[in-house]
Amino acid sequence: MSIKLTLHTTPTVPLEAELITPDKLAGLNEAEIAALPVQHGNQQAALGNFFRVEANGDEEVQLEGDLSRVKMIGSGMTGGRLIINGNVGMHVGSLMSGGEIVVEGDAGDWAGAEMLGGRLVIKGNAGHLVGSGYRGSPVGMQGGEIIVHGQAGNEIGGAMRRGVIAIGGDSGDFAGVNMRAGSIFVLGRLGWRTGAGMVRGTIVSMHEAEMLPTFSYACTYQPTFLRLYLLHLQSLGLPVDKTHITGFYRRWSGDSVQLNRGEILLFQN
Repeated sequence: MSIKLTLHTTPTVPLEAELITPDKLAGLNEAEIAALPVQHGNQQAALGNFFRVEANGDEEVQLEGDLSRVKMIGSGMTGGRLIINGNVGMHVGSLMSGGEIVVEGDAGDWAGAEMLGGRLVIKGNAGHLVGSGYRGSPVGMQGGEIIVHGQAGNEIGGAMRRGVIAIGGDSGDFAGVNMRAGSIFVLGRLGWRTGAGMVRGTIVSMHEAEMLPTFSYACTYQPTFLRLYLLHLQSLGLPVDKTHITGFYRRWSGDSVQLNRGEILLFQN
């Protein structure tokens, strides 16, 4: 039983549709859903102007079509399940506190920004600032789980406080910038300036990376806690190898411009 929204008219400019969440659509019939207001550029429009609505229950919301120009889907979501069968625009799952969003394609920038809880799964690639805080905000992601099966852009986990971000491919520059706590896993390669300004938290990569001079080598060891995380990520379909689970990691401590209590763990090939 689900609500199905199928895109029939592609927006000419970005469409803001933060009302597309299971909790906000629950209990509404097809006509009521179609009449809900969305922001199309500088004009207000009805959701039905862009989506065909089919409702035979509200246990799950499914979206069909290329939603690259549709922003803020799942923003503030508190529960339920949302499936996006295609690409999606910026701010998907931002500020969500519960439930699950699955994006079968790619996602734009700010996916899961300032997320509080729940799970966001992106089967393709993600843009910049995954799980980060918005500009001027001292707090990024505070809980939940973001899983990106492909690659991600710059500044993932910026100002992150809690939660888990896992990237199956490579990430861009400044991963974990100003990070306060939480865990970031990049199974591919890290970009430049990883962990710049981080206070606490853990960043893990399966490849060597260029460390900032404000990070110092601590030791090479087998982190027991890491096995549990990696087994979980493996169960979610990320490319975790057996050697990653049983292998050794080089530990770097930093950033010394802060408390020097963060860590970057690099798999020792």
